Amino acid sequence: MPKKNKRKSVNRDEFPKLPPMGADRYLNRELSWLQFNWRVLGEALEPRHPLLERVKFLAIFSSNLDEFFMVRVAGIRQQIDAGVVEPSPDGLSPAEQMALIKPVVDQLSELQRRCWVKDLLPQLRNHGIMVCDYTELSDAQRETCRKLFYDEIFPVLTPLAYDPGHPFPHISNLSLSLAVVITDPHQGERFARVKVPEVLPRLMQLPTNDGTQVFVWLEQLIAANVGALFPGMRVAETYPFRVTRNGDVDLQEEEAADLLRTIEHGIRQRQFGRVVRLAVDESMPQHVLDILMDNMEVQPEDLYRVTGPLGLSELMEIYSIDRSDLKDLPFVPHVPEVLEEAVDPFTAIQSGDILLHHPFDSFMPVVDLIRAAAEDPQVLAIKQTLYRVGRNTPLVEALIRARENGKQVTVLMELKARFDEENNIESAKQLERVGVHVVYGLVGLKTHCKVALIVRKEREGLRRYVHLSTGNYNVNTAHLYTDLGMLTADPQFGADASDVFNYLTGYSAQRSYRKFLVAPVNARQGIQGLIEREVHRHREAGDGHLIFKMNTLTDPQMIEALYAANSAGVKIDLIIRGVCCLRPGVPGLSERIRVRSIVGRFLEHSRIYYFHNGGKREVYLGSADLMSRNLNRRVEVLFPVQQANLVERLRDEILKLYLNDTLNTHVLQPDGTYARPTGELAMCDAQAMLLNAAAKQTA
Repeated sequence: MPKKNKRKSVNRDEFPKLPPMGADRYLNRELSWLQFNWRVLGEALEPRHPLLERVKFLAIFSSNLDEFFMVRVAGIRQQIDAGVVEPSPDGLSPAEQMALIKPVVDQLSELQRRCWVKDLLPQLRNHGIMVCDYTELSDAQRETCRKLFYDEIFPVLTPLAYDPGHPFPHISNLSLSLAVVITDPHQGERFARVKVPEVLPRLMQLPTNDGTQVFVWLEQLIAANVGALFPGMRVAETYPFRVTRNGDVDLQEEEAADLLRTIEHGIRQRQFGRVVRLAVDESMPQHVLDILMDNMEVQPEDLYRVTGPLGLSELMEIYSIDRSDLKDLPFVPHVPEVLEEAVDPFTAIQSGDILLHHPFDSFMPVVDLIRAAAEDPQVLAIKQTLYRVGRNTPLVEALIRARENGKQVTVLMELKARFDEENNIESAKQLERVGVHVVYGLVGLKTHCKVALIVRKEREGLRRYVHLSTGNYNVNTAHLYTDLGMLTADPQFGADASDVFNYLTGYSAQRSYRKFLVAPVNARQGIQGLIEREVHRHREAGDGHLIFKMNTLTDPQMIEALYAANSAGVKIDLIIRGVCCLRPGVPGLSERIRVRSIVGRFLEHSRIYYFHNGGKREVYLGSADLMSRNLNRRVEVLFPVQQANLVERLRDEILKLYLNDTLNTHVLQPDGTYARPTGELAMCDAQAMLLNAAAKQTA
């Protein structure tokens, strides 16, 4: 008999009671995102995870919240400043959305604090990892801190005064600072700012003799010794504060003769964007707060009082310590047998399409393919899109090697990949230095598709090999994100890939492709047409079924198409990790639509679009979510999976597992809240089962 799901889960009531989420047909995007980040926080509260994995989720929650303010809240603020009163599709104006966000964030932050202080911190101490407040340290430890301060911290610090002779210092984005109130014997009370250096660890480790690991917060260590920066004066008060600014780089591409230089300038400007969140220690008095708010032009609704350390994303430093006993068990990704046994990847791909499901399947076959192409004398050209490449990537090294070997190499480098611009700029410069033809994309569009094309001269003539993926060419995130990729030598795929690159690098008015759905050209019409076909087939056979897996669903037209399919009787299962603006389970509107979110060990990132098609099952994979920006303002590629065995694997192994998952799943309710699956359900962890299946194949 299967085990019953009787474990303790995160209490749904812990999430703040949501206000009305807008119009009857749509859920509010921002509140839906906060629900998603609550699910991430829920993983930190989940006792079945190893302890340091829970710490990692707590850090991710904080990092997510930073980005939410830098992008989403900043965008709402801009609308308010511009006088926009027009509501979003859910019926809420920018001002109404802003008023709803703050109380929810306050309550989530308090839940995060309780998770850290009452749950994780005591358990870390039980395992010999002591994250201490400075007040908890012994006299001997404080003396160690004093020496550490003078030897390693003091030389890096720069106190910045604020008085009639010194303007208020600039506070950069996501920086942590100390507001220092000083008493001058001759001139009275003065104010200074001391930035907590980002070049030093946020959690400073102290030496021990008993095998324990002791850490102290850097800002507390500085505050305890800050008087050394102001000799002859008395430090009366110190209070930490942290600033979040608008981080969405606004590019005037039409006026930019050099896009790379424009992006570099935009990254610098990110440090000077409007303040959208000022987080301060709850003990900060009003007279100090007034100085900060007046000089940074902070509105009262952008102020967040916090108990305990600010900006817990740096808890990732604790996760990174060498304690494998407190982390998930490592795993060896599976390499498909056809790739292991073939003399080279080209021979393997010639035998049929190869589906890779990362991280369960290794990402190295993709790297090996580009490396093989770089060295193979029969390869004439390599073309590849790069979106988020990461640092020191072997793919960039392979492309450089290919150019050095005389191949024609073209790279579409998307410089506008938000918060990855610096990595991409560095990679672009490396490629350009060796003569790779680097293209920066199309004006007004972000290139988000993941395509690699290799042209090889063979006995029968030129053959094109193609890799397509739902995820980035990033070897690091390939271990952390679930994505799907396909290797193929199908001539029609090769022809479509060539047309996509011609569209990206030259001039093209092409409106149709042989196999691909390409945004913004025909992807919207293609997906909508496939949904309408499902409605038609359902009327004939009565077995209509759509299964869509994606990160986000916000596009009103796509939501309406799904509502129409529901009204026609089609069964619809949506697996949406993050934001979902569709309201499921509403009689007469969406009673046949089920929406679930899966948040677990790996970040669910793959996009799968399944159409039952009267029993002739059809599946598309690709880089696009059903969002207006993906379908209208990005270059995206969706591609069909044609081999019956691969379609079967996607439907009956991968999607079926996700639909049966109970341990990582939250189900979206009609009111916009999420709940764990109910009833006497067998425990099912889809990601763990996929790992186990890959391990059996590897053994």
